[in-house]
Amino acid sequence: MAIKIFIDQGHNPGNPNAGAEGNGLREQDIVYEIGVQTAELLRQNPNFEVRLSRNDPNEILGNSNSESLAARVNAANSWGADYFISLHTNASTIPTATGSEAYVYSFDSKAYGLAENILEGLVEYTKIPSRGVFERPTLYVLRRTAMPATLVELGFITNAAEATLMSEQPELFATGIYEGILNYFGLE
Repeated sequence: MAIKIFIDQGHNPGNPNAGAEGNGLREQDIVYEIGVQTAELLRQNPNFEVRLSRNDPNEILGNSNSESLAARVNAANSWGADYFISLHTNASTIPTATGSEAYVYSFDSKAYGLAENILEGLVEYTKIPSRGVFERPTLYVLRRTAMPATLVELGFITNAAEATLMSEQPELFATGIYEGILNYFGLE
């Protein structure tokens, strides 16, 4: 039976729940494309089924931040996803801030190993350093999902080099995530 992966491309194309901006780019656009490319890689592998939170770059989920988050979680829960991966870009007032990082509800969950493998894949393909995996039980998408969930900050949109890499070479991020998923399941 195929492993069901729900990929949440964080944020909406506009308010409510729009994402961070930096270097003339918008988080919601970057993660939309990386999510689509990751889903395509997963769909080519018979071991996986995949669904996306946003199936169109202009799709808006919910009428408020809380409704947007609930729509993503409810879609994954009602589908019966086995794993939930929420994609984001980080932002900082320090333009040299760098790295990918991931959040999980608990270090004791299956999501921790998945997050570690995804970060390793991102490092391998993007050369962006890993900042590690952190517990963040307060994040809605981690505490309300019925399956292991991770939120991945792919890189800093406020770092010019990382922003350019995410926007111009999204396939590197998609491949890193995909390879991390394969490694986690021992399918490499």
